[in-house]
This record gives sequence, structure tokens and C-alpha cells, in this order.
Amino acid sequence: MTRHARNCTAGAVYTYHEKKKDAAASGYGTQSERVGKDSVKSFDCCSLTLQPCRNPVVTKDGYLFDKEAILEYIIAKKTEYTRKLKQYEKQLKKEEAEKKELANAEKEANLIKFMSREKNISHSSSNSQPSTSSSVSNLANGKHKQLPSFWVPSQLPDAKRSKIEKPDPTVYCPISGKPLKMKDLIEVNWTLVKDPDDKKSLIAKENRYMCPITHDILSNAVPCAIIRTTGHVVTMECVEKIIKKDWLHPLTGDKLKEKDIIPLQRGGTGYALTNQNLEGKNERPVLQA
Repeated sequence: MTRHARNCTAGAVYTYHEKKKDAAASGYGTQSERVGKDSVKSFDCCSLTLQPCRNPVVTKDGYLFDKEAILEYIIAKKTEYTRKLKQYEKQLKKEEAEKKELANAEKEANLIKFMSREKNISHSSSNSQPSTSSSVSNLANGKHKQLPSFWVPSQLPDAKRSKIEKPDPTVYCPISGKPLKMKDLIEVNWTLVKDPDDKKSLIAKENRYMCPITHDILSNAVPCAIIRTTGHVVTMECVEKIIKKDWLHPLTGDKLKEKDIIPLQRGGTGYALTNQNLEGKNERPVLQA
């Protein structure tokens, strides 16, 4: 039994609380902490700016973006691709020029080697015997022309430039990592909550949008879906109980397909049932015995 005191240090066991406290104070080991509701974006906020969308658009995977922010992202990626492509083409031209220079230098070296052989063919083979000097001096046998000092700048190896790979022209979604095109963006049509007694601005309101069919208030706790043909945001309960019965749009009467229902990726509520990634981790060095 351990003593139940405030500063007990005579315990025979290393408790979980002591282990977590020592790990936090030591600076080693991976720290994990559960994030709260304030750390998760709202369902109607842009995935890039984390602010309420002015002109909301959604991707085929259900990620919401502000139209201005996502267009700036796509333009920036295309500009970056153009810049990298110019660097890649410049590198190819430089490699071709280097190959031509090496070929010309090899031809010249072979020519010089052939001319030297023609000049020395009349000499006697006895004159070309190497000297058998046993001198230990670093200046003998023509070594005085070599620099043994590896720290001299002229003796240092040349640093090779990193090779530039051919850039990928595809623009990928910053959240899902899948290919993204401007024509795939679908405009979202929110339905405002009509409350004549609420005089607050739209951003200050806690309940801003509702389902146009069931008039349920939309929030992070309510699973939502977007109808691709019109952009209306409805609840998943409405999709399951009303739309999937006859696959007709409740507002326009148009025929719908299963691919026309896009589940909206909402932010989170802080409850484990709503989201899966509610734990933040900070990876730090680990001491191993």
C-alpha cells in the first residue's frame, strides 16, 4: 500500500498520473490531447480560410470552400506549375549542352592520344621504362605538381545540383488530396432561417441556415447533404426518408440519381460519435533503453 499523502515518494508503483506528468516535464515522448469544440471549424466555414463562406462552393467529395479562396489556390498552383516547368525545360537544355561538350572533349582527347602515339612510335621502348627510384619524398617522380592538401579550394569536390523532376500539371484538393478542377465545383444554395425577432447580423447568429424541406436547423451536430443539381443543403434524414423514396427533388420535382447526393463534410462537435479525428498529437523524441 502506498501512503496517501500530498508529497508521497515512497510508493512501490509508478502510477499512470506520475508517468504522464514526468513525460510532459521531460520533453520526450509523444503527447496526445483531445481537442474541444472551439478547435473544430463550423460546418458552413471554408476549409481554407476557416471563415464563413461568402460564395460557398463544394467539391465532389463534400468539402466546402469559399469560391474566391479556392480559385486563388488553383491559380497559385497553376502558376507554380508554369514556373517549375520552365526550370525543368532549362535543365533539359543544359543537360543537352553538357552532353555535346563531353562528346566534343572526348573526340579531341582521342585525337590528341592518337597524335602522341604517332610521334612516339619511332622511339625506342628502352627509353620509356619507368624509373625505379625508391625515394619517399612527396616531391619525387613528378609529385611536386600535385597538391596533396585536400582542404585547398581547388581540390574540393564540386557540389552537384539537385535534379529537378518533371512537374505534375494536376491540381489536387488541399484537404482530400484528390484531383480538383474548376468545373467540378458546385455552388451551394443555403436556406436562411426566417426569424423576424432576431435582428442580429448573419455572422452573429448562432442558427443561420435550415433545411428547405424539413426546416430543421443545420449545425455541426446535424449530418447534411447537398443536392448537386440545385445546390440545396438538406439533412441526411430528409434524404433517407423523403428523397430516396421516389428519387425526385422535393422542391423542383426533377429526377435525381444517387450520385446527385453529396454528403457534406462537417466540422465537429467535440463528441466522439460525430468525428473520428478529435485527438491532436505532438510527436517528440523518444528515449529507448
